[in-house]
Amino acid sequence: MTAKECIQGRRSIRKFTSQPIDHALLEEIIGTVSHVPSWKHTQIVRYIAIEGKMKDTIADECTGAYPKNGEIIRNAPMLIAVAVIKDRCGFERDGSYSTHRGDSWQMFDAGIASQTFCLAAYEHGIGSVIQGIFDDKKAAGLLSLPEDREVVALIPIGYPDEEPAALKRKTVDDLLTYM
Repeated sequence: MTAKECIQGRRSIRKFTSQPIDHALLEEIIGTVSHVPSWKHTQIVRYIAIEGKMKDTIADECTGAYPKNGEIIRNAPMLIAVAVIKDRCGFERDGSYSTHRGDSWQMFDAGIASQTFCLAAYEHGIGSVIQGIFDDKKAAGLLSLPEDREVVALIPIGYPDEEPAALKRKTVDDLLTYM
């Protein structure tokens, strides 16, 4: 599969079969994703693979603002919590911000890492959907994350039990401006 085929073929998957994700395959995917670029090579993104009772607890207790996310998580055989190490991305060694964007750069790195994870999983036939509406503080507590970590996305993964059609895309003329 070419990069173009991977990018154009990947869809957000919200229905999964019950087939479990092999841990060795997940480790291979994370090995690929470890090459993702990051702010000053800080590599702040961490992945937590969640199965079984803890996955269902997060689905039940962390998705009240959008219960559909909880249904999707419950249906998936595995949930990936994407976490970041706080206060390292966007900073200089002396602790000052490198740009006026302050510490918001960590979300850029987490976004790159999350999409790269989903593309690497897709290459192996694993579907995913990136979720942003959830109680991040509750999720961090349930996962016993240290205080220097923050959960920034949840990604239910599994073998797809649906084939969503591609939605209409904006044209290159709509997306690109030359100056």
